Amino acid sequence: MYRIFASVLTVLALCGFRPVPPPLDGPVVLSVIDRDDGGELEQYPHRGQAWVTGTPGHRYSVRLENRSGERKLVVLSVDGVNAITGQTASPAQSGYVLEPWQSSEISGWRKSNAEVAQFVFTRHSDSYASRTGRPTDVGVIGIAVFNEQRRPPMYDVRPLPAPYPAPRAQAESAASAGSRSADASTSAYGKAETQRQRLGTGHGEREWSHSSLTSFERASRTPTQISQVRYDARSRLVAMGIVPRYMDNNSPQAFPGSFVPDPPARGR
Repeated sequence: MYRIFASVLTVLALCGFRPVPPPLDGPVVLSVIDRDDGGELEQYPHRGQAWVTGTPGHRYSVRLENRSGERKLVVLSVDGVNAITGQTASPAQSGYVLEPWQSSEISGWRKSNAEVAQFVFTRHSDSYASRTGRPTDVGVIGIAVFNEQRRPPMYDVRPLPAPYPAPRAQAESAASAGSRSADASTSAYGKAETQRQRLGTGHGEREWSHSSLTSFERASRTPTQISQVRYDARSRLVAMGIVPRYMDNNSPQAFPGSFVPDPPARGR
């Protein structure tokens, strides 16, 4: 028995470098949304992993998009912690149920059927995982996806009329386990890699986010898809060579404005 929660284009042409869209390695697409900037964070490929840059203090949400015609169970892990239960994450735990073709944004740690504590990019030491004694996996967002058990079709069997009254048949039904659904909706690489993770996900302010119970029976104990996105501060990703240095916001920009203003008057 399981409890489940269901919950102008910029082209970077310099040096031929382009961010990549979320990898399509399964039926559910994982992406990260900066809620303060209002945009999806670009994913940068590096040594077989996808990275995004987080801004300290910014709230974010995890977008889960089911690109299949079947319901999917998605167990969400943030910094190695289950985003629903607060337990050290495992695929066997509670997750969100997505309807066919549904897209949902998870904006925080679930506190009840009606509230979450916002996901916020913060210092590693201030992350929820670190504050609860689990700093090892800070800096990664992941999902484990399960198919739903298909059940044989149910037929309404009606007896033929009998000349004499027949005893009533007693119907039996099996109820699925109670679950939940939600309307919510690493100069040199070697040197930088030894540096500690700078960002983590904090336990922010509470906000409304509705969820409700639903039924879901897993087709197997093994997930059909495991995906993850790593994140950290832009400065560290630049040092690691993941984000090109020219993209660093602190670097001089060749085209910072639009029109030519008048210069200030010379002093006499």
